[in-house]
Amino acid sequence: MSERFSDSLRATATPIWEAIFRHPFLSQLKAGTLAEETFRFYICQDYHFLEGFARTVAIALSKAPDFEALILLSKRVPVPIERELHRSLFSLMEIDESDAEGTELAPTNRAYVNHLLSTATLGGVGDAAAALLPCPWTYHEIGQRLGQTDHPIYKSWASVYQQGFLAESVEAWRLLLDRAAADAGEAQRRRMQDAFLTSSRYEYMFWEMAWRQERWPP
Repeated sequence: MSERFSDSLRATATPIWEAIFRHPFLSQLKAGTLAEETFRFYICQDYHFLEGFARTVAIALSKAPDFEALILLSKRVPVPIERELHRSLFSLMEIDESDAEGTELAPTNRAYVNHLLSTATLGGVGDAAAALLPCPWTYHEIGQRLGQTDHPIYKSWASVYQQGFLAESVEAWRLLLDRAAADAGEAQRRRMQDAFLTSSRYEYMFWEMAWRQERWPP
C-alpha cells in the first residue's frame, strides 16, 4: 500500500511539530504553572482564529469538485464544540464574551488567518485542506500527549482534546488532501506541501505569540 500524501507531509513537518509539543506554554499548562494571564491572552486570540478558520472552510466549500467533497466540507464549517469550550472557559476565567470579541488580533494571529484565507481563495480544495489540516491535527496530537493536570481551567481545556473529538475532523481533512493529491501534478503537490508547512510553522508561532503575549508596536 502506497503512503498517503498527508502522511508524507506529516513526516516532513516532524521537526516543527516536535518543537510545538515541547513549547513551554504547553509544558507549563500540563504542569499547572502557566500564568492565567498568558492563557487568557491565548484563549481570546484563539476565539478570533476560529472565525478565520471557519471563513476559510466556507471558501473551500464553494470550490467543492464533487458531492463527496461537498458533504465532507459542509460538516467542517461549524465549530460548535470549540466555541462552547471557549464560552465555558470565559465563564471560569470571568471573561466577558463581548470583551473577547473586542480583542485585537495579534500580528501572528492576523498573519496566520490571512495565510489561510489567501490559500483557499487562490487555490483549490486541496490547497485549502493542506493549509487547514495542521491546526486540528496538532491539537489532536497535543491532546494525546498532555496527560493530566490538576489546574481546573487547564484541565477543562485539555480534556476536550484528550477525548479525541478532533479525530473525525483530522481524517476528513486528510481525505480531502489525499484525494486532491492523487489528481495533482508535481507543481500543485509542492504548493500543498508549502501550505501545510507554512501552517505548521504558524501553529508553532501561535503558541509563541501567546507565550509572549505578542502586541503590535506603537
